[in-house]
Amino acid sequence: MAMGMGGVGAGAAPDDSFATHLATDTVHYNPTDLSSWVESMLSELNAPPPPLPPAPQLNASTSSTVTGSGGYFDLPPSVDSSSSIYALRPIPSPAGATAPADLSADSVRDPKRMRTGGSSTSSSSSSSSSLGGGARSSVVEAAPPVAAAANATPALPVVVVDTQEAGIRLVHALLACAEAVQQENLSAAEALVKQIPLLAASQGGAMRKVAAYFGEALARRVFRFRPQPDSSLLDAAFADLLHAHFYESCPYLKFAHFTANQAILEAFAGCRRVHVVDFGIKQGMQWPALLQALALRPGGPPSFRLTGVGPPQPDETDALQQVGWKLAQFAHTIRVDFQYRGLVAATLADLEPFMLQPEGEEDPNEEPEVIAVNSVFEMHRLLAQPGALEKVLGTVRAVRPRIVTVVEQEANHNSGTFLDRFTESLHYYSTMFDSLEGGSSGGGPSEVSSGAAAAPAAAGTDQVMSEVYLGRQICNVVACEGAERTERHETLGQWRNRLGNAGFETVHLGSNAYKQASTLLALFAGGDGYKVEEKEGCLTLGWHTRPLIATSAWRLAGP
Repeated sequence: MAMGMGGVGAGAAPDDSFATHLATDTVHYNPTDLSSWVESMLSELNAPPPPLPPAPQLNASTSSTVTGSGGYFDLPPSVDSSSSIYALRPIPSPAGATAPADLSADSVRDPKRMRTGGSSTSSSSSSSSSLGGGARSSVVEAAPPVAAAANATPALPVVVVDTQEAGIRLVHALLACAEAVQQENLSAAEALVKQIPLLAASQGGAMRKVAAYFGEALARRVFRFRPQPDSSLLDAAFADLLHAHFYESCPYLKFAHFTANQAILEAFAGCRRVHVVDFGIKQGMQWPALLQALALRPGGPPSFRLTGVGPPQPDETDALQQVGWKLAQFAHTIRVDFQYRGLVAATLADLEPFMLQPEGEEDPNEEPEVIAVNSVFEMHRLLAQPGALEKVLGTVRAVRPRIVTVVEQEANHNSGTFLDRFTESLHYYSTMFDSLEGGSSGGGPSEVSSGAAAAPAAAGTDQVMSEVYLGRQICNVVACEGAERTERHETLGQWRNRLGNAGFETVHLGSNAYKQASTLLALFAGGDGYKVEEKEGCLTLGWHTRPLIATSAWRLAGP
């Protein structure tokens, strides 16, 4: 691994250069959303923050345990406060303090307190605090009444939990751990990665979830427990399930399908025989909308042929044909002449031009087929194999399509420097999770139209499964290397250079695609947070000011 930021030895003990990333005197007031808050944290890396003042020592006979509820990974059962710089600051417990018997509510309201130990007689309550609000503590455990506490032995320490300060430490812990990984300082990385669950426990909402997935990914990399590829039937089915839930819970995949379909529909104007090659057909959710649009076209629909490409199934079943059969049924109901062929390929680089040509000889008296090639979140995977992207683009060029539609994540997760890749992905997925939280109150279009009693529960399931869907990407970006790291997302500018060098030029997406995307966002809760922008003939969808995915269209360059 490249030594990017210093020369700390792999066997060195954790030193202060890593620990000081976890503390800062800067105060960040009321962040408007998680992504901008994380961005403000990342901006502090240029100036190392000062160290924390030493924390008072806890009594050696008292054990301090912080327990999280509903976390994505288990917290350490105990933390040695004498050696941990993350030790929470103890204050006298009610049992040992001299206070009036009639404590007022105001005297214990701010700051809120949480006992590090619990008893069967104490009551507890939790309060959720938004990162954008003024609440300082996320968990409150009520102390026993003074009279009862006086009889309790031994006295338990009570600690102040400042979620904002813990959040700052959490972001710095993640970045310091990533820096230690890059420098191959495994002892420092191990010490830091063990603290991330503790710091994440005080957070709520999107921040806790993002930290959980990045913490897991770092732990897998540090302890060399890499995620395994989906090799079983259950794994493949689960991946399809996650994809379907992600489609339902947020507008990103729908935006990809709507904008690509609109570009293909305009390219097929006036054509009687059309052929779409889909590089990742999955469940075929993109194509019913295009078939319906073609069926309503003035002059009648064209003859439509679809070639769907997909990976081999672990049980060797023909899942692609099942997708084709369902689409054929739909096409029959709307009276569209439909043909389908499924191509099983372990990688798109296995495709050859003749596989995409019509079967048999074409009738010279018939109008030739007009071809469109569609790729949604597929091209970036080719970057894991040297020469694979160039091979695929050569195959596409050989079939001479009228249009090529490409949808990719608007992020650079393919940097050769691990720390740069980690920082960019932390920012990107913080925004992604923030958008899931922002749009979770109302759900997707199906919820808006159905009004069923089960809709809120279904929306909650969609959100949780979507978080798992994104979490698997995080794990691949952070924990994997070499050919195993397939989530090699690049920005629109980088794809523009790659496709331009391969002999393609941009086709400007028209106003109809923009209108389609705007109509789609109106159906989603939190639609005010989603933003569609036109960028040099391409369309991006983002959350507030951060673009997250981009749709572009291409054709062969030259006369």
